[in-house]
Amino acid sequence: MAETKNIQDQICLAKNNDQNAFSFLLETFWKDVYCFQLKRTNNKSSAEDITIESFAKAFEKINSYNAKYSFKTWIITISKNIHIDRLRKHKNNFNLLEVDDQNNLSEYSPSPEDDLINEQKLVSLKNKIQLLKPLYRKAIELRYLNDLSHKEIAKELNQPVNSVKVRVLRAKKILAEIINQS
Repeated sequence: MAETKNIQDQICLAKNNDQNAFSFLLETFWKDVYCFQLKRTNNKSSAEDITIESFAKAFEKINSYNAKYSFKTWIITISKNIHIDRLRKHKNNFNLLEVDDQNNLSEYSPSPEDDLINEQKLVSLKNKIQLLKPLYRKAIELRYLNDLSHKEIAKELNQPVNSVKVRVLRAKKILAEIINQS
């Protein structure tokens, strides 16, 4: 009973954007969600990706959590729905790949103009990354500009790997919102 109270206390803190509470919930329920997805996907990488996305979505929607239900059940339901969405998306992408194969599209190689456009896009992206809070900016820069693994970032930031994974995913979502607004 005391453990349930502690979890509920941490959820209340998380609803007030307490990063330590998010980390506590992540560490407490990571294995449950990951094992659930591993059984569904039979793929460690997919299970990990879906687990990360599940926690990011749960933390984004934490205020909609209803305390009369188990947090574990709530987050596993989120995870299950993400997996179903991915299966649907994969099915649709597979159908598109079949169409592409039938059209026998030639391989594309970028022109100098394309290279220049891509370079300008990168500069624009770096400027948008600067708009992120330092916590998220550092995670994005280390992951995508310095090409560090989650484990290397965790060591650099002195944070648990699972927390880093969620932080990178949250940073990507915030960055996407910034890009869409501009």
